[in-house]
Amino acid sequence: MIEVQNLTKTYGPTVAVDGISFEIPKGEVVGFLGPNGAGKTTTMRILTCYLPADSGAAKVAGFDTFTESVEVRRRIGYLPESAPVYSEMGIIEYLEFVSEIRGVRTGERKRRVHDVVERVGLVPMIEKDIGQLSKGYRQRVGLAATLLHDPEVLVLDEPTTGLDPNQIIEIRQLIRDIGREKTVILSTHILPEVEATCDRVLIINNGSIVASGSPDELTRAAAGESVSTFSVRVGASAGTATDTNTVEAKLREMPEVAKLRLLDPIKTGTARYEITSRDSEDIEERLFHVAVSEGWVLTELSSEGMSLEQAFTQLTLGDK
Repeated sequence: MIEVQNLTKTYGPTVAVDGISFEIPKGEVVGFLGPNGAGKTTTMRILTCYLPADSGAAKVAGFDTFTESVEVRRRIGYLPESAPVYSEMGIIEYLEFVSEIRGVRTGERKRRVHDVVERVGLVPMIEKDIGQLSKGYRQRVGLAATLLHDPEVLVLDEPTTGLDPNQIIEIRQLIRDIGREKTVILSTHILPEVEATCDRVLIINNGSIVASGSPDELTRAAAGESVSTFSVRVGASAGTATDTNTVEAKLREMPEVAKLRLLDPIKTGTARYEITSRDSEDIEERLFHVAVSEGWVLTELSSEGMSLEQAFTQLTLGDK
């Protein structure tokens, strides 16, 4: 649905996009991530025909964004960070206005407006002017406007910025629902939103794509090792250094343990350790059996893989 090949865009001496290539198939929700100035916005503007590329090619639904921009625009719904709505207009009035501009046939406009109003949850506010709506509902109006012409591709720039937690959950669910039948490319700085919404993540840095994969794939690739954190109660005399050393010695004997670190001092007979594991699949079961054989009481046993935020930082900053 989206094909980008060797795309390049410069602003004077500054290379904003440096020969990037990627593809997005139909029905995939893709998070497009990058630090400020990485080239993310420039790429999205090229895809939506707001900017021409210097070289390379970008196609949407098989149409070239430069030579067939009108066809591309017909197939794209674009929602910028601040929804461009007219606050003095009523919801229905505004959506009918947009549908006319978008070329929706006269006989279909009322049906299309009715469908998108229901789909994005605007029915309770339908009698109000847009200026009377909260930011969350104004964002819904903007999203409804992007859906009026039934586009094949949605490009959403920071769609949940400024919304309250309940509104964020509702918009995320709406994006997931839309993604079942349309291609969605979603730009955001809220990484938990990407994990909750996106099938795949593209990370761009200094104008180049530095990573592509599902959120789980990126965190595993960036981590290299997995981290398991657990607590162990070692008995009535656990407060002594000798007992702590005994526990640590047993843990270090385990072939799955790559690194061991005492997180908290011994308190009320409980020692808490962080283990970096060589084999995340077996470490928890092995720890359980060691604890049973040594007579320890496990009070906590949990795995903590690298978060998408940590992976993003590592991929875009490296050792800085």
